[in-house]
Amino acid sequence: MKSIDENSLVAMLILSMVAFNTLFLSANGLFMLATPQVWYDSVPGVTDTGFFNQHFIRDIGLIQLFLGVAFGVGLARPERRIGLWLVATLWLAAHAAFHLWEVAVGICAPSALLRDFPAVSLPAIVGAVLTFWAISQRHARGSAYA
Repeated sequence: MKSIDENSLVAMLILSMVAFNTLFLSANGLFMLATPQVWYDSVPGVTDTGFFNQHFIRDIGLIQLFLGVAFGVGLARPERRIGLWLVATLWLAAHAAFHLWEVAVGICAPSALLRDFPAVSLPAIVGAVLTFWAISQRHARGSAYA
């Protein structure tokens, strides 16, 4: 199996995926922290989930920011990559599962899944692919580095 250094196509794909999660999650977190009311009013579907709560939005903004940073740090620190990406992905996957549950029990219409996909499910899928890639790299190299 080729490493990321030996396969430029894989390297570009991995870097693009890490960049997506790092930039999207960090930017969304900063947006939530800096202007929670604007975030609440401008993100499709958010106003359908309940009343504006500045504290709650900023709490989630902190989480989003930390998740984005975890993906970026994982890229820069291969020895920490699996742990950082796994924990971040677990939160993202739980968040996506919660959205599925809301549809399953009738809280939200199925159309909410498509509306929310880019911001909810896609980062979880990207995180899962990156985490599995990092694990496979560790096994392929037989070392503590992915």
